[in-house]
Amino acid sequence: MADSAPIKIEPKDEFFILGITSNGRQFRPSDWAERLCGVMSCFRPEGTGGRHAHLQFSPYVSPTVVNGVKSVVVNAKLREIEPMAYHFVVSFAKDNDLQMVEACLVPEPPAKG
Repeated sequence: MADSAPIKIEPKDEFFILGITSNGRQFRPSDWAERLCGVMSCFRPEGTGGRHAHLQFSPYVSPTVVNGVKSVVVNAKLREIEPMAYHFVVSFAKDNDLQMVEACLVPEPPAKG
């Protein structure tokens, strides 16, 4: 019989920047999330990334899709490691009238097989 222990979920201080303006319009260009995350790719935990780190998104700022809307997940740890980068991301959302929602990503349970 398989172990039915509950999945442990640790809350994180995260928020989403949704690609929807306060009046409900879709934000353009369509690749805005990838562009923003690309700019932030150099911000990562010390000692991670290696030689090709510039080709990966930061674990603190990553693109995702929420209910069919392109979005960016921002981990508040970014504020601790680089306050100016955190301010840049938040200002980007405010300057472009994008909706911000406090939330956290919940990992999908492992596939049963």
